[in-house]
Amino acid sequence: MDQEGRRKRRKNLPISPKREERKAEENQPEAAASNRPRGRLRRRWLLNTLAVTLVVVSIAVSAFSLAMYSYYSSTILATLENKAQTAAGMFRNYTETTYLSNARQFVNQFEEKDNIEVQILNSSGRVVMSSMMDISGASVDSFDVSAAITSKRVETFTGADDSTGDHIVSASAPVVYNNTVVGVVRMVTSLRQVEDQMLRIVAVTSSVGLVILLIMGLVASYFIKSVLDPVIRVTETAKRIAAGSYGVQMEKKSDDEMGELVDSINDMSMKIDQAERTQSEFISSVSHELRTPLTAINGWAETLCNGEVRDAADVKKGMGIIVSEAQRLTRMVEELLEFSRMETGRFNLSVEPIDILAELEDAVYTYREFFRRKELELDYAECQEEVPIISGDPERLRQVFCNLLDNADKHGGSGGRVEVSVGREEENVVIRIRDHGPGVPEEELPFIKYKFYKGSSKARGSGIGLAVCDEIVNSHNGTLDIGNASGGGCVVTIRLPIGVESV
Repeated sequence: MDQEGRRKRRKNLPISPKREERKAEENQPEAAASNRPRGRLRRRWLLNTLAVTLVVVSIAVSAFSLAMYSYYSSTILATLENKAQTAAGMFRNYTETTYLSNARQFVNQFEEKDNIEVQILNSSGRVVMSSMMDISGASVDSFDVSAAITSKRVETFTGADDSTGDHIVSASAPVVYNNTVVGVVRMVTSLRQVEDQMLRIVAVTSSVGLVILLIMGLVASYFIKSVLDPVIRVTETAKRIAAGSYGVQMEKKSDDEMGELVDSINDMSMKIDQAERTQSEFISSVSHELRTPLTAINGWAETLCNGEVRDAADVKKGMGIIVSEAQRLTRMVEELLEFSRMETGRFNLSVEPIDILAELEDAVYTYREFFRRKELELDYAECQEEVPIISGDPERLRQVFCNLLDNADKHGGSGGRVEVSVGREEENVVIRIRDHGPGVPEEELPFIKYKFYKGSSKARGSGIGLAVCDEIVNSHNGTLDIGNASGGGCVVTIRLPIGVESV
């Protein structure tokens, strides 16, 4: 079976299941990306903000509630301790008999008996009388009572009452007579009111915390929207640029960091658009530049091969055109290769001490006859002062001089004259090449050395010659400046530093 038949047969074969699976797996990331839910960052940001706020509010409410509870408890405990100490002091010089007989009057006259229970205990810790209920004869099994009898000073207790289960606070002050404990005055109050008050405080602070949480949620939503909406717009614009919509611009709505990002995206978009257009123009220009000499070479070669031209002068003229156009093609290809080496970092200099005047004069001599045939005058002002030897690559610098002279011919040859001068200014050798053509439009001067940039010039060329020259001069630690001369025309100024250490 021939190759065409095998190819047709392959096209008609069914796709195997494995190939279908592989194709589905290849398309899966794109499908997943298109079905991926949006707003995931918004939700995560909002949840994290609310979670942090909730933790902070919870800690604040808990700390405030504990502080208030501690404050109330310590205040009540100090009040009970003070009252018990005062009451015990009233019976300081009483014996146990007189103490117990006068205690009834104290209990009956106690003004805060509705909130505070007063207990009168004997020296063994048994209740003799109480302001709340009749618990006479009961033994109080509480730490503060036994401790007060043992230490002979006021002792306090906070905890659950064994008989009622209530959370209480008590203070017991011993009644001492001749250094002997004859009884104990005990003040007791329940913390139920405090706990009820604390519940109200917790409820209020929790409500305030919920309001704060709600406010933070609203503020966070607004802030997230103000941040993420521009990010989404930037992302959509970046996708459009990636899809090929070069040059698209975003509206700048703020002067903050997001505004700077929008400026950067817009600048990137414009530069990509400019680079794309420049590349297209370069391809078109190079194609045209290559096609023109190739057409001339093919035309004359076919004419000569067919024997259509028999006159020796015409044959010589045709061969001259072929050689000239081939040389132009060679120069163009070499220029492109040179630029490619610069772009890939393979550009090297063969540095050695050189006579810069000799290299410039060689270039001037080479182009003088060429200019004469085109009726273009080339004026070279020889340097009257001594120019020292500098360090550099003679071939590269000669390439710069020839390229600039060729540009002066293409872009300024209509002026009829090109001027070349060289001199020394401070620690630099300065070379100027001026034409008397139309010059360069002011708006194009900042871009004239950009690669592939040709501006409004109709002259033939790839648009990379000046970029190559600028790179070579910069590699010699020099500068290449292009501007319009007074009186018309364009002037190129090259400054090369003097000294072996300059390169």
